[in-house]
Amino acid sequence: MTKQELIDNIRRKQSFLCVGLDTDLQKLPPHLLEEEDPIFAFNKAIIDATAPYTVAYKPNLAFYECFGLKGWMAFEKTIDYLKTNYPDQFIIADAKRGDIGNTSAMYARCFFEEMGVHSVTVAPYMGEDSVTPFLQYDGKWVVLLALTSNKGSHDFQLTTDGEGERLFEKVLRTSNQWAGDDRMMYVVGATQGRLFEDIRRIVPNHFLLVPGVGAQGGSLEEVCRYGMTSECGLLVNSSRGIIYADSSKNFAQTAAEKACELQQEMADLLTMRGL
Repeated sequence: MTKQELIDNIRRKQSFLCVGLDTDLQKLPPHLLEEEDPIFAFNKAIIDATAPYTVAYKPNLAFYECFGLKGWMAFEKTIDYLKTNYPDQFIIADAKRGDIGNTSAMYARCFFEEMGVHSVTVAPYMGEDSVTPFLQYDGKWVVLLALTSNKGSHDFQLTTDGEGERLFEKVLRTSNQWAGDDRMMYVVGATQGRLFEDIRRIVPNHFLLVPGVGAQGGSLEEVCRYGMTSECGLLVNSSRGIIYADSSKNFAQTAAEKACELQQEMADLLTMRGL
């Protein structure tokens, strides 16, 4: 999916919502546990209910890999279902890969050739040769970790060097030389507030994948105030606040309602920016 196609979807649907498919068996409605594949059954219901309000889905690989082959099959079925039934949805494999070059090349082959997702989250710590194998695929995206929403982000990401440059700023400036804003996105946590201003000074036109709105306490309005561009430039993720809003047999309908609420907020914010 190209950057322009993503922008067009955002404008058409008046939404920049990404739903995180962090599917935990222990949190599923009890009646789904009777299904042959409860993870896929849950994902399918959530996707069907929320697709009118979203432009992206982000399965978190940890929630699938922990179940071995069965979990991977559920992930694969989820990807196939999205590609077949909702081809306009941007699919992010939240895998947080990043290793020496030949290993990264195999990760890239897995997600882009075998699974056919649009993007994969990548850790930048090992440097350029651990990231560039993911950039060898036309039309595919790297979503690079820059400034995350967890408490531990302060341990490394906000540390400064002798010239006062913070580590997340160095990640942005250095990686900006590897690919343009049509191939590279950045993960920036919603709880980082006005730091979005500093990020936009370095990467003014890149899309940002923003987790942390809702259950983690991030403010959608604040994210948009400091992070939105003239093309939107945001994919705001919500996971628990949507997919686990209800544990009854009405879970999918409740998820749709929560997604719709966020979409309406986003539509208002887009209208304020003339988008």
